[in-house]
This record gives sequence, C-alpha cells and structure tokens, in this order.
Amino acid sequence: MAASRIEVFEQMLVSDPNNTMVLFGLAKEYEKASDDAKLIETLEKYLAVADDEGNAYGMLARAYERTKQTEKASAAYQRGVDASMAHGHPGMAEEYRQILESEFSAP
Repeated sequence: MAASRIEVFEQMLVSDPNNTMVLFGLAKEYEKASDDAKLIETLEKYLAVADDEGNAYGMLARAYERTKQTEKASAAYQRGVDASMAHGHPGMAEEYRQILESEFSAP
C-alpha cells in the first residue's frame, strides 16, 4: 500500500524538521483531513521558522476558531494582518481585519 501524503511529509521532516515547504505541505494535508490538533501543532512549528506572507496565519486562526480557542484565533488573525501587509498583500490583510471586526470585537 502506498504511503499517505501525510506519512510522506512526516518522513521528509525526520531528516529536515525545519523545512518550511514540507511543514506547510503537511499542514495543508492536516487541513484536508480536518485534523485541527495536528494542523495547529504543525502551523505553530512552521510559523516559528518561516517568514509567512499571511496565509498560514489565516489557516491557524480558523483552526483555533474551530477548536474554540478564540483568543488565540484573534491573535493569529492580527499576526496575519501584520504579515500580509509586510509582504504587500493588502487584500488578505483587509479580509483578516474584517473577520477581526465582525467576529472578535466587543458587542
């Protein structure tokens, strides 16, 4: 039986645990598999070593929302705003700002 994509990515990380492309690929696979715990763990590792342009922060924030970690979700969206602006992605930054205003501002 062929190894799953998750197993392939995990095996690649054995020899290079901080490979940002592999970490992001693995995170995408966990997202597809709806494994929020592994997704969060992998994205946190990825963001500790990568200069992400904003996308991973949105993925992380949504996973935090699904697991009812609203404070962490809000912080991840804010970091996503900062990262996307720093990398010239104002549309992504605006999307995250709107989510912050609509879902995380006080009533």
